[in-house]
Amino acid sequence: MSVAVVRFPGSLDHESAVRAVQAAGGEARYVWHGDEELPAGTRAVVLPGGFSYGDHLRPGAIASRAPVMDAVRRHAAEGGLVLGICNGFQVLCEAGLLPGALRPNATLSFVCRQVELDVADGDTPFTRDLPARMSVPVKNHDGAWFGDPSGARVVLRYAGENVLGSVDAVAGVANREGNVMGLMPHPEEAVDPLLGSVDGLGIFAALARA
Repeated sequence: MSVAVVRFPGSLDHESAVRAVQAAGGEARYVWHGDEELPAGTRAVVLPGGFSYGDHLRPGAIASRAPVMDAVRRHAAEGGLVLGICNGFQVLCEAGLLPGALRPNATLSFVCRQVELDVADGDTPFTRDLPARMSVPVKNHDGAWFGDPSGARVVLRYAGENVLGSVDAVAGVANREGNVMGLMPHPEEAVDPLLGSVDGLGIFAALARA
């Protein structure tokens, strides 16, 4: 089993994503944005956080058109798991693999803090092992999800304060089939007690089981 962690120019959280996969018992490999195929044996894909292509044009827009994304689309269409975190979530929305778009935070500032999340849908491969309430950090400037909640499969919501100003406090969504998920908080930074929380580990356990 192998989890492909895609690196774009400007990716920042790829190493944390690899460590999180390994903490969950999986094997991870880096994949470059210019690759046209995923490595043989890839069972799941992670698009990590960062500022792909310097967020030129708008966050995730250029990365969504990178050569590797055609392979990611094929992987998703075949039922493979795809996880987008922060910038990876933006990429998946720009690529049409998830509904909605990510706009600047309501404060128009970069937000970096620990947040509480409620699991709104525990019936996806990513959310079945999650606690009902999670503590996970956010760190972004353009993380306010905008879309129609009634037409999206909402899997995570901010509990209490809607720190980024998302519509309906949405923190993460999945596609209808449940095999593609994106979220703005960073579960890869919540997999070790030294980080203050292990609540994100269940998401990566899903990738390790793929």
